[in-house]
Amino acid sequence: MSRKDQITKKKKRVANNVSHSNRKTKRTQEINLQTKRFYIPEQNRWVKLRVTTRSIRSIYKMGLLAFAKKHGYSL
Repeated sequence: MSRKDQITKKKKRVANNVSHSNRKTKRTQEINLQTKRFYIPEQNRWVKLRVTTRSIRSIYKMGLLAFAKKHGYSL
């Protein structure tokens, strides 16, 4: 399974390591993925998703169905 957020489709980014002498080498910045179970009261069921910690915070504020609809993901 790829390291990608299931709802927002975010994935790793490519950046530069910059040394003291200002030499640049490529590196990757991984996202903070977590496996989390969410309860959907409207459907009376649990859903297990791999999402970033940023998405988890947004889901707690907006609600899972509203957040998924905003990003075009159907549950």
